[in-house]
Amino acid sequence: MPDTPSVTAPVIVADDPGAFPHGVLAERHPAVVRQVRDAFPFDPERLRALDALLASCADGVVESLPADADPTGRDRDRWARWGMDAYAGRSWYDVPWLWAESHFYRRLLDAVGYFGPGAWQGVDPFRPAKLAELDAPETDEELAALDGLDRLTADERTRALLHGSLWGNRADLGFRLSDQGVGAQGAVEALVADDSDTLWSLLPAPGPGPTGRGPATLCLVADNAGRELVPDLLLVSHLLAEGRVDRAVLHVKPYPYYVSDATPTDVLDALRRLVAAGGAAAAHGERLWTALTDGRVTVRAHPFSCAPLPYADMPDDLREGFAAATVTVLKGDLNYRRLVGDRWWPPTTSFAQVTAYFPGPVAALRTLKSDVVTGLDARTEAALEASGERRWRTSGRHALIQVRR
Repeated sequence: MPDTPSVTAPVIVADDPGAFPHGVLAERHPAVVRQVRDAFPFDPERLRALDALLASCADGVVESLPADADPTGRDRDRWARWGMDAYAGRSWYDVPWLWAESHFYRRLLDAVGYFGPGAWQGVDPFRPAKLAELDAPETDEELAALDGLDRLTADERTRALLHGSLWGNRADLGFRLSDQGVGAQGAVEALVADDSDTLWSLLPAPGPGPTGRGPATLCLVADNAGRELVPDLLLVSHLLAEGRVDRAVLHVKPYPYYVSDATPTDVLDALRRLVAAGGAAAAHGERLWTALTDGRVTVRAHPFSCAPLPYADMPDDLREGFAAATVTVLKGDLNYRRLVGDRWWPPTTSFAQVTAYFPGPVAALRTLKSDVVTGLDARTEAALEASGERRWRTSGRHALIQVRR
């Protein structure tokens, strides 16, 4: 299946030493290896494996998965289907950047013994950082801000929680978007595309009498754990409470991925954090806990969530789930790259066109942290290019809400 319906652009690779993707492979990945190495008292075998991966980041090549890292063989078979035979033996910098990044994190899990037999099997190498973020004072401040949302109208609360989910660990900024305080104007101006009205038209709030719609299902494809997952859960809780959705399916990663991506364990940690916070945060946490137990909220961890491929290549069972949803919301930069294809699109390329393959209505909530972007109008692109901000595509200072009905 092609990764776009009828248009194309060059695939992003990391072979340009001055480009953002090259910096990720050459600088960020070695830093991740060192962070993981320092966070655990690994045995000599694991330390040697991490050092070998560190050396590979500098001048190595893509290697096949070792047989002892996947006792069942299922993951090796998946990676064979996902392109391993085509890319093994080639430089990290000469294969598609999305593929190289994904394979790096799979190799990191091998190095720490995540899949193989032994004491480190199943231990999330990023868990200390995730828990530290949940326990940070900033998280307390963001959760305390929820208590002030009661003074807003229902529509203002909905908008504030949407922006909290959009901005992730800048959620406190999102909670204030409906106020007149300092910071609201800057955050709104940072939106380079805003289809939020279209999103709400897909999930109308029921009024008095018949609503004119059947049961509404939201699929939310999560991005990061910690302080970025919390506002995603708050948004789901709010939509359930307001009757905008009847059921939600939360898609997370089946195993640790891209440093901070959310797994089922991270969902539980975030829920416990909400319940322990007291006040409005606890009410949200208890609502979600109940919704999980009665089936209104489901957590799904599909293997394709960790695939080095665009969503255009999704398997049939995942396609069927998205097709059945009223709308699928994909969170974060990585999911955006997989949704539109990790390519050098002209920024004015139609978002609707490059997502036409998706099996149902789809929305993207994303802060810009990589080069790929679509769906901007010509005036916005011109203003960004004229702003003097050289790295507006990757700085995380801009965001978008895009919807294709």
